[in-house]
Amino acid sequence: MKPFIAIPIGDVAGVGPEITVKSLAKKEVFDAARAVVVGDKKIMEQAIKVCGADLKINVINEPEEGVYEENILNLIDLDNIDMSSFEYGKVQAMCGKAAFEYIKKSIELANARKVDAVATTPINKEALRAAGINYIGHTEIFGALTNTEDPLTMFEVRGMRVFFLTRHVSLREACDMIKKERIIDYVKRCTEVLKQLGVEGGTMAVAGLNPHSGEHGLFGWEEVNEVAPAVEELKKMGYDVAGPIPADSVFHQALQGRYNSVLSLYHDQGHIATKTLDFERTIAITGGMPILRTSVDHGTAFDIAGKNIVSEVSMVEAILLAAKYSPNFVNRA
Repeated sequence: MKPFIAIPIGDVAGVGPEITVKSLAKKEVFDAARAVVVGDKKIMEQAIKVCGADLKINVINEPEEGVYEENILNLIDLDNIDMSSFEYGKVQAMCGKAAFEYIKKSIELANARKVDAVATTPINKEALRAAGINYIGHTEIFGALTNTEDPLTMFEVRGMRVFFLTRHVSLREACDMIKKERIIDYVKRCTEVLKQLGVEGGTMAVAGLNPHSGEHGLFGWEEVNEVAPAVEELKKMGYDVAGPIPADSVFHQALQGRYNSVLSLYHDQGHIATKTLDFERTIAITGGMPILRTSVDHGTAFDIAGKNIVSEVSMVEAILLAAKYSPNFVNRA
């Protein structure tokens, strides 16, 4: 049986409704999942018209009520957009509030095991703030509504998986955060995320920080003092981990299948590797939660919203990845 995948339509002033419509019109998505859209019927009718899609909306209250046939868009209609004041491409408190409500409903469905995963579309941080929603973004909302203290982000693209030791801090701060204890903690937690997803076996690589992983201190001491000792201690604990592996080769080796994942040490190290490989198919998975969430890794694209310009490739990939992992997903929370 195909898994149920909830799709909150995001900030409706952006491209979320369009990428949802375009994705659900794809046979590969229909073949992989039973999609449950959470949004506003008026907005989705407009998105279908904008995209010229051959889809008919079927309003439901519960996923089990859906008609999962080709060209049917099953929608839980929260009816929370006033079309008389709605505008594409503008930050609007109404849209920020609605986006939060779509996410909240999707998480409730997943927490209740009524859907198998959630695949999210972009939201706008300014719109959330304008609506008085005190969360920075998706990850924080999911963390709060699933009682997960510190969710982990994993990128996947063409089978390559990348975790992040540090994320939204300056490069200078990131260097100071590369400590033995932090690496040990993250490898343990990332290993648990892989097990949640049903990924068993294989070696996790820890990337180096400096050129050639420092060349034994010639180009920096972080590898000698922090990374290598962490890897050695993890091996003694029974973890299948390797490193430090020079960052100029570790991602290529992971893509070839030598490693089941890479722990990158800072934000751009992993982002550049994945997005250069395939920007549109780089998908974020939020790990360490009792539910499975995948997401596109692009923004609301206000400048092209409502124009039928946006590519749906990332959204298709996010839904397919949710469908791929949901049958094996294990709640370890």
